[in-house]
Amino acid sequence: MMDIGTAKKAPFWWDAVDAKVTRPALGGDTEVDVAIIGAGFTGLWTAYYLLEHNPSLRVAVLEKHHVGFGASGRNGGWCHAEYPLGVGTLAKEHGTAEAIRFMRALYDSVDQVGKVTELEGIDCHYAKGGVLTLARSEVQMSRVAAEIEEARHLGIGEADLKQLSAGEAREMLNATGILGGTWHPHGAAIQPALLVHGLASACERRGAVIYEDSGVEHVSSNRVETRHGAVTATMVVRATEGFTSDLPGLKRTMVPLYSLMVATEPLSEAMWNELGLHTRPTFGDFRNLIIYGQRTADGRFAFGGRGAPYYFGSSTDPKNDIHDGVHAELVRVLHELFPQLADITITHRWGGALGAPRDWRPSVSVDRRAGLAWGGGYVGDGVNTAHLAGQTLADLVLERQTDLVTLPWIQHEWKSWEPEPLRFVGINAGLWMAKAADRSEERRGKPSQWAAIGNWMRGKTR
Repeated sequence: MMDIGTAKKAPFWWDAVDAKVTRPALGGDTEVDVAIIGAGFTGLWTAYYLLEHNPSLRVAVLEKHHVGFGASGRNGGWCHAEYPLGVGTLAKEHGTAEAIRFMRALYDSVDQVGKVTELEGIDCHYAKGGVLTLARSEVQMSRVAAEIEEARHLGIGEADLKQLSAGEAREMLNATGILGGTWHPHGAAIQPALLVHGLASACERRGAVIYEDSGVEHVSSNRVETRHGAVTATMVVRATEGFTSDLPGLKRTMVPLYSLMVATEPLSEAMWNELGLHTRPTFGDFRNLIIYGQRTADGRFAFGGRGAPYYFGSSTDPKNDIHDGVHAELVRVLHELFPQLADITITHRWGGALGAPRDWRPSVSVDRRAGLAWGGGYVGDGVNTAHLAGQTLADLVLERQTDLVTLPWIQHEWKSWEPEPLRFVGINAGLWMAKAADRSEERRGKPSQWAAIGNWMRGKTR
């Protein structure tokens, strides 16, 4: 079994960037056209497109720590097109045509990220290999069948979602126990820290000013206050995702749910010839407790999953990034999937907080009267969705009449999470049930009701 004891307790991605405060803090009161809270993907894409459409704008980005400190610099590197609750939920709530229109926007967004990285010279190891989801039990094969049936019913064809036989799936990734799976082309593997830092530099070249070490203490109409001074703006954009609960009055708007990762040492070409992932598709499977992985550009496995507890009071303490038990379980699962890795060293282990609204529905919204706009609630599907949100927020702020500002996630009102200790009990009970469902399904070979109950407890309801 691979040992985690000597692994570096920091994101592997950060080895390639200057992951510390390198920009000055806000130097006193100032006035701008748009003030953006958060220098992650949502905030930076918003700044990028604002300045693309109107280069004369005065745009300030306020970051509590440093660029890419949050999930944008810690995630699994999946730039993929997925709605957290599935396209079927979108169709049920907004109609098939609107659901497909939203998914097409996400598909286009994946390609647009690639185009911008090329245009701006951002070498973030973008590789559009698609998304591979494996089925390793009969229960998981039933989920493959259900997903394909739903897609075909909605008019999504094989070009956008393909069912794989066991042989086809194994040819892409030689994991144990493969019975089949799905693949779709609308996903790219990236190095997220390189992308977020490159994007920050691109925004600055266009005229944005990024203030690091400038945590926001209060937000009101057209005004943001930090310990270094206040920023007055025509529009304030909140792009705080998993750290939204740190802002006054927003404790129950979004909860931080932790997702943890490990990275291996680089593998030999001979090993990769045996394992696969030759075009660098991202991969996961159909279990209840999500796992995700990719082959990095330098030949490592970057592998992660859910399972970390929710911390009381929506805590975002840095110590939450490390959990020995969850990291050990990730290594166990990686070893179960790929026994060939038994003697491979784990070089890094880390975690980060993603943002989850009570109903698991991402949204982009604006309140012109209050001079406030916001986007988020990606529940782990944020790399690409944040890009679409940034495009859309820029259009909303500038009152541009585009197709994006009429997509069915606009102006969605999130329900509030329950007060403590109810959300602590409910979320962690739901997490336990998801784990129990996977154990039950593996043992009994039948779908478990624990999963549906656990999803409801965590707010994941369709």
